[in-house]
Amino acid sequence: MPFVDSNGGRIHYRLDAPENASPDAPCVVLSNSLGSNLSMWDSQMPALMQHCRVLRYDTRGHGQSSAPPGPYTNDELTLDIVRLLDSLKIKRAHFCGLSMGGLAGMRLGVAAPERIDKLVLCSTGAKIGSDELWETRIDTVLEKGMGSVAGTVHERWFTPSFAARQPSVIESIRQAVLQCSPEGYVACCAAIWNGDERGSISRIRARTLVIPGHSDPATPPADGRFLAANIPGAEYVELEASHLSNVECADEFNEVLLGFLRGSRA
Repeated sequence: MPFVDSNGGRIHYRLDAPENASPDAPCVVLSNSLGSNLSMWDSQMPALMQHCRVLRYDTRGHGQSSAPPGPYTNDELTLDIVRLLDSLKIKRAHFCGLSMGGLAGMRLGVAAPERIDKLVLCSTGAKIGSDELWETRIDTVLEKGMGSVAGTVHERWFTPSFAARQPSVIESIRQAVLQCSPEGYVACCAAIWNGDERGSISRIRARTLVIPGHSDPATPPADGRFLAANIPGAEYVELEASHLSNVECADEFNEVLLGFLRGSRA
């Protein structure tokens, strides 16, 4: 399995490319949400692989990446992305991040604009959640383990109708949460808790698309509208979904994402 060493951690990644693709073919980086891993993007792969290389990775503390001692910071999570691009000799790429991944994408757009072509921010916010939420979440996981949050994933990430229709999808997501390192999860909670890009996103110059879910309780549409209003020239498309819109309405998500990346959107 491919790994890259970064700031005391080992980052697991997967780089897929269309058959006979040039090493210089466009590349899109996909960054996962808290508690998930790179498999959360499986529904995007067939569509994206028709047009570009796709780089997925497990955020530190998640999936097959290591979980070095925390707490982590959003700067550290962003540095992991830069180290990954450097190791693969990818000078510039599109970037699509959801929730925690979107927060890292904002920092990347501010701190390393030369590495980003287009930026897609999904189900995320410049400041996610409250102090009380993160303090309670961290204490609960440290005391009771990942099962304490895995059991409610369908309530936080999907609409009730989707959860009822797709129990196998819910179970696969729940298993990904259960397999997450409690220490890594808590360390990433700290990165989100202390991550605040409200004062910096106006400096993002990459062409940006914001995709919130209409029924998302974690990062509601108001968070997405704030991003679109404060990132110069940002576009906004709201989908009829909860938090993991890329899973819940994959076809529509893929159409919007590809239209933006390929330049067919205004």
